[in-house]
Amino acid sequence: MSRHQYDESDTYWEYETLRPPRGDTKKEAEDPKAEINELAADGWRLVETIDYTSGGTKYLVFERPVRNNDDRFEDEHSA
Repeated sequence: MSRHQYDESDTYWEYETLRPPRGDTKKEAEDPKAEINELAADGWRLVETIDYTSGGTKYLVFERPVRNNDDRFEDEHSA
């Protein structure tokens, strides 16, 4: 049986979303800088925004490489 050999160039990603906080009016988003900086400190980077159809940002999407690709690869491909 042929097994895929792990190559360091294999990158696995994980994703996180953040809903920008809303003020009391629910119309204007408050500045999410503190939450974004917390995610950045944990290795996340902003890659996409998901907007409401009528305008405004619904979610901010972040990604980072999965830390410890060897374990993840072995778990997924164990025979």
